[in-house]
Amino acid sequence: MSNIRQGLARRSVVGMFWTGLSMGALAVAEVIALLVLARLLSPNEFGLYAAALVIIKLATIFENLGVAPAIVQRPELDERHLRVGFTLSLILSLVIAGLVWLTAPAIAHAMRLADLAPIVRATSVVFICQGVALVAQAVAQRALRFEWLAAVDAICFAVGFVIAGPILALAGFGIWALVGALMTQNFLRTIVLLVGQPHPKRPLLERRAISELLYFGGGFTIARVCNYLATQVDKLIVGRWLGAEALGIYSLSSQLMTTPAVIIGQILDRVLFPTMALVQQEPARLARAYRSAVAACALVVLPASLVVAIAAPELVQVLLGQGWDAVVAPLQILAVGMLFRTSYKLSDSISRATGVVYARAWRQAIFVVAVAAGALLGHFWGVTGVAVGVVAAVMTNFMLMAHLSLRVTGIGWSAFIGAHVPAFALAAVVGASAWIAADQLRQVHVMPLVLLFNVAIAAGATGLVSCWLLPSLFLGRDGQSMLRLVAGLAPAWLRRSRPG
Repeated sequence: MSNIRQGLARRSVVGMFWTGLSMGALAVAEVIALLVLARLLSPNEFGLYAAALVIIKLATIFENLGVAPAIVQRPELDERHLRVGFTLSLILSLVIAGLVWLTAPAIAHAMRLADLAPIVRATSVVFICQGVALVAQAVAQRALRFEWLAAVDAICFAVGFVIAGPILALAGFGIWALVGALMTQNFLRTIVLLVGQPHPKRPLLERRAISELLYFGGGFTIARVCNYLATQVDKLIVGRWLGAEALGIYSLSSQLMTTPAVIIGQILDRVLFPTMALVQQEPARLARAYRSAVAACALVVLPASLVVAIAAPELVQVLLGQGWDAVVAPLQILAVGMLFRTSYKLSDSISRATGVVYARAWRQAIFVVAVAAGALLGHFWGVTGVAVGVVAAVMTNFMLMAHLSLRVTGIGWSAFIGAHVPAFALAAVVGASAWIAADQLRQVHVMPLVLLFNVAIAAGATGLVSCWLLPSLFLGRDGQSMLRLVAGLAPAWLRRSRPG
């Protein structure tokens, strides 16, 4: 374990690079698969598959009751924890698969999709694959094997949806081509994880180990359920009180703004959770890691969110086309909350890494209530009002989770706020540059895509020059440390030689 702890900052940055690269590769593979399969399958078949995915994602929340994260978080991990974790994961996955199989006709009836039942039953096999592989994945995360895990995810998806799916579709299997692609992806991933990350698999049910794993897992699952509800309750309220058209506008604006935040949050969480778990009993290192991560996140997200808010009209025209002007205002409002939505993931990671899962869970419950209250109050002012209410709820959650993180790390509020000051300074100059560029280009009526390109160039150049001229102001201590760390990872021939 001591070898693993050496150079954690460097390994974290490398892990984020590989995880980000993997997610980028997955995004490209998804686009390729979509382009190919959309020409071979009907919208109805895609709709049935999308409905099945809703069931899979919902059931996955309860599939392992947080056993895998509990293994990653354990300060001291024994063989009995691995054996019990594997046994529990296998039992729980079989139970969930069985329940989904039995209730498939009722699910199809409730969703008014008569052909859905056999699809749901077939995809229930995915739960068994995931359950068998959960402990291997957790052990690999605990060992900080980020590059390997990233490669496994990208390759298995490609084999399933870029190779197997189109072949099955060409053979005339219809909707079953998508099901076959999903099963191929998960089956292959399970085999690779089990072979590439060995661990004890002999069944064991020991009361003490079960209690230790499920205590953490219970709090983790409660928080996960609350977080899932928080991402859905605003859409339910908009659909119920404002109608389908308003829901379409709000859903698109929310998706445009939350997708980048979710991707960034997933990259940070996959790396920082196991990394912080390793140093959970070293308060100084934990505090340093948290502050650096918060500062780096703010430096990236805050200027970017301001540029998105400024260029939102053209961004909507390029991405969605004409007739979607109503998306602009809620998108701009949601952009303001992007930092709160992204940065709270850091607090989320550190709370799980240190085992304070129940303190995290009740805060996530408050988050659900805050989103519901904000959306309900805001709906009187339409979609824009809902967006304001949701941003207020996201900010509330950010402050609650920051309070928990500061309590765990021993960092004071002044230091926490100070970590954000360089990001606000950088956002101010970048935002001013983007606003001036956008205003000038709008006056001469340039094409939206040209405006976006030039605004991005102006904002990026201003940010880089500002950081180069006044690094202490626009990067701060934490930003400069992170920059030196990233520069140290570059090949030797790319590094600038230092004098003397």
